[in-house]
This record gives sequence, C-alpha cells and structure tokens, in this order.
Amino acid sequence: MSYHINKIIEAKDIQTAKTNVTEALKSEGFGILTEIDIQATMKNKLDKDYPPFLILGACNPQFADQILSIDPNMSALLPCNVTLRGKENGEIEVSAIDPVAAIASIGGNKIESLAKEVKEKLERALATL
Repeated sequence: MSYHINKIIEAKDIQTAKTNVTEALKSEGFGILTEIDIQATMKNKLDKDYPPFLILGACNPQFADQILSIDPNMSALLPCNVTLRGKENGEIEVSAIDPVAAIASIGGNKIESLAKEVKEKLERALATL
C-alpha cells in the first residue's frame, strides 16, 4: 500500500504552485497551519543544496475535531502533510499523505471511515491541479 497520493504539475515556480495547491485544498475545506521550507532549512543547517521543496501542514478542522474526539492521541498524526518538490525537468511533484495508510489501521473503524473521507478530499484537491 502506498503511503501518499501524488501528482506532477507544471507551474512557473514553487510559489505559484503553492498558491494553486493552497486554493485547491481550500476548496475541500483545508487550511494551511504550517509551512516548512526544506530547501532553505537544509542550506542553513547542513549547507546542502536542495531543489525548491515545501511541506505544508494542511488541516480540515471538521475532520480533525471528529478524529480528536475519538482519540486525542491522534494529534501526533495531524495535520495532513502536503509537499511540493521541484524536479530537475521544471515540473513540481505535489504529494499528500494518504490518511488511510497513515491512521486508519491504528484507530479502528470510526477513524478508518473518517480517513477515507479525508483521502477523497485530498484526491479531489490534487485532481484539480
């Protein structure tokens, strides 16, 4: 089983892609809680060059609330990470955690049904890119 959902997109640059991904996620009820710039972090901490690379911490508050109401310890697995990674050919790979693979097996039937709904929302968002 794959642990992520991904799509290759074309965009002028990583910031344009981020805007498009953020809007696609917003259309499915997700907001961005965190952003990590892997390229800048690796350069700063390890003096290592990376292509443009962002991790967005996406959250759908309604689903997060439902999951946390069932099991507050699931907070260790939230938010849903969505990454944007520049490829050598100029394309950008957008990858999102598959919540079914990540949390469904841990949380039982109630969590599994919610994870499936979140996965469907993430898939729809990526499909619009």
